[in-house]
Amino acid sequence: MIWKALLLYRLKKIRVQWQKYLNADLKDILSQAKVSLQLSLLALVFALMASAVIILFRLLLQWINTYTQTSELDFTEVIDDWRVLLPLIGSVLIWIVARMTSKRYKRMGIAYVLHRVKLHYGKLPLQTAPSQFFQALFALSANFSVGLEGPVIHLGAVTASVMAEKFKLPDNSVRIICSSGIAAGIAATFNTPLAAVIFVFEVILREYKAHYFLPIIIAAICGTVSSQLVFGNVHEYEQIGIIDIPLSQYPILAICGVILGCVAALFNASLLKVTATGQHWPLIYRLLLAGVITTIVGLLIPEALGSGQLTITQAIHEHPSIVFLIALLVCKMIATIAAIGLAVPGGMIGPLYGIGALVGAILALASAVFFPSITPYIGFYTIIGMITVMGVCLSAPLAALVALLEMTNNPSIILPAMFVSIPAFLVANKAFNTTSLLLRQLDIMGLGYKVSAVKLALQKIGVRALMDKRMVIVTDNNELLLEVLKRAEGRSVLVRNGLGMMEMLQLEMQLSDKDSSLTRHPIKGLPDTATLNEAYDILSPKRRGEVYIYQEHRDNVVGVVSWAALQKEIRSGQD
Repeated sequence: MIWKALLLYRLKKIRVQWQKYLNADLKDILSQAKVSLQLSLLALVFALMASAVIILFRLLLQWINTYTQTSELDFTEVIDDWRVLLPLIGSVLIWIVARMTSKRYKRMGIAYVLHRVKLHYGKLPLQTAPSQFFQALFALSANFSVGLEGPVIHLGAVTASVMAEKFKLPDNSVRIICSSGIAAGIAATFNTPLAAVIFVFEVILREYKAHYFLPIIIAAICGTVSSQLVFGNVHEYEQIGIIDIPLSQYPILAICGVILGCVAALFNASLLKVTATGQHWPLIYRLLLAGVITTIVGLLIPEALGSGQLTITQAIHEHPSIVFLIALLVCKMIATIAAIGLAVPGGMIGPLYGIGALVGAILALASAVFFPSITPYIGFYTIIGMITVMGVCLSAPLAALVALLEMTNNPSIILPAMFVSIPAFLVANKAFNTTSLLLRQLDIMGLGYKVSAVKLALQKIGVRALMDKRMVIVTDNNELLLEVLKRAEGRSVLVRNGLGMMEMLQLEMQLSDKDSSLTRHPIKGLPDTATLNEAYDILSPKRRGEVYIYQEHRDNVVGVVSWAALQKEIRSGQD
């Protein structure tokens, strides 16, 4: 019994010491916009949890697919197969899950995650996770034309950000932890660690900062290793035969780039039009309409359904018919626009890969009629199409390029893919005013994502990094306040008045003998997890004053941030 008591005492002491370290020293370190070993270790721990959730999701999806076997449909007798009704069944199941979820937690997907990262430090409500998990599970199992990356990004972000909030980490580090969870989720899904890192910086954060790199890279490595331990080291498109393309074909590639840009712009415009039209329809109507359209497409060309694997398989077939590929392309675009535009939960990268693969294969076959030397490069054009369409639609050319580089495990695609991307982006952006599909979705949903440069800089620094810990807190006693202020020796003096509110004590010049030189100004408080941006919002209207910083509860004041200190920090950032 004695050794048990000693062990419990020791454990309690360790917990107290850890709590003390977490509440003070660790928070001080994480509040700074600097490379941090501690933040990297926390990102590793939370990435493990995010990877576990993603792997569970993928295993459940595989288990369901062993019963539905949508990838093994007999396409010659699909009308007699019960699985043709899967989209309608899935629509009903998705609606049931949505009905069981509070209206406050219906938002989900990559666009919503982008909004939360930009305006809420990546804090996603935990209540959105079950809804996203099961709705996406039903959507993918029902063979809708949606991708896997949408739910895994949302689930990875929720897992990491919720754990960061549980540990009460500073908000500026919560954003980095959330981004790390996203990287872990993408890497654990596609076995593409570098593409996961580039995607987070290019699409989610939309900026590059040195202190972001280490946690996000560690999380991507963690997600990749976890995936390889469970599913093996698989490069999804490694079987596609890619050989070096001669420079003589580069003019043809440039023409293909123009056409790919036009197709990407058409897809973006059509999807946004459907999204805006159905935005205010009841959810059940949108889901059932998506289910009906997907079912009809499945009856006509079943290969157009799913996340895009069947489509890509058809595109790289040895002797595909160009007429069939054109019909498949039209059906794939219709199925994808119907599913994503009418609120079926899921990502769009998988379907975009499928659409791009079809366009690339069609262009290769059409060009081969006039230039027979292109025939051996059909697989190569397929890959080029996948990269370009995805990159143009999401305004993420680097992420698209690196993703296909890792999934094909062949560097031969780099130079020609970059060459094709240039005319594709110019045509889509300048001729059709095509911008990121995710940002346009946010505009339609009325969700903000724009942050001024000053606020963005202040969001990267926690209040603990700038607060003045040398302050004096006194009780309300008018006879002693002047003496306390004189002895404070330049330190801030805070007074807790009879109502429990904090006031700042100051000496001001007297206008007459009757005026007191001692003034008291009410000041607002912020938790020590806040960033300088919140302090700026409070102080900027009057451009003077202070805010006090508290830990856990308002009675535990740990520091003061002044307007003068904020101005100095802002000016130092502009130098």
